[in-house]
Amino acid sequence: MTQPSSNALHTSALTSLPLLARGKVRDNYAVGDDRILMVASDRLSAFDVIMGEPIPGKGELLTQMALFWFDKLGHICPNHLTGDAPESVVTPAEAAQIRGRSMLVQRLQPIPVEAVVRGYLAGSGWKEYQESRSVCGVPLPEGLTNAAKLPAPIYTPAAKAAAGEHDENITFERTVEMIGLPLATKIRDLSIAIYQAAAEIALTKGMIIADTKFEFGLAPDGTLVLMDEVLTPDSSRYWPVEGYEAALAAGQNPPSYDKQFVRDWLEQAQINGKPWDKTPPSPRLPREVIEKTAAKYREALERLVG
Repeated sequence: MTQPSSNALHTSALTSLPLLARGKVRDNYAVGDDRILMVASDRLSAFDVIMGEPIPGKGELLTQMALFWFDKLGHICPNHLTGDAPESVVTPAEAAQIRGRSMLVQRLQPIPVEAVVRGYLAGSGWKEYQESRSVCGVPLPEGLTNAAKLPAPIYTPAAKAAAGEHDENITFERTVEMIGLPLATKIRDLSIAIYQAAAEIALTKGMIIADTKFEFGLAPDGTLVLMDEVLTPDSSRYWPVEGYEAALAAGQNPPSYDKQFVRDWLEQAQINGKPWDKTPPSPRLPREVIEKTAAKYREALERLVG
């Protein structure tokens, strides 16, 4: 496992390739008309707001984690990796900027559905369950508590939002209206299968994947392909096995390897004496929050890949 560099990259600045888009974390560049160079910056978003301060090494850690999972799960679903070296498509002077934090991938037709799978009751799912005994329209049994394992993983899709907007939870029936029954069903079934396989692997490493989200695209020949990032702490809720039972018994959020540490800090942060309203600009992250978050991401990768 390579060690992340100490220089944080908030925003990449490649001039040898046309910029397609900047997401919350990734900067995407066109490589011809059939490939994309995805550069994972060290930006951090919470509550759909990009923080002003980067988390050093985060982009490299996310990339290594995604590559680990693409390798482990390729037998379930094809992924968008081309196998080509990202450094091969930029100038030698720009190679250092992208090394270790980028993937050269197929250009696909993205499907406008976030494929969310939940194996445990957490976050917004726990809030919703308390009100309706369901999550995103999926009924659940009585008597579940915060962080409880669900009887079986559930699929709770979301509609992708425009940049700066919140993704919207939708029903499976709504995804059928959007993309048709065959494709909606295939995405649902594949997402649950990928989650279950990954959750089993993670458990052998002492980690619980509480929930995650996947993104899919269509190749020119119509093949369904797993794309974007996969099973990183940015797209998934990771809990260490130790501490889980105690948190469950106390009805508390278990310790986590994801952005929950930042979210918890932001929930009590104030701007001009008032609680932050979760709109830009975000509060400045203190050094200890940045360092603790970087350490969480690093520990997650180290536990996973050894």
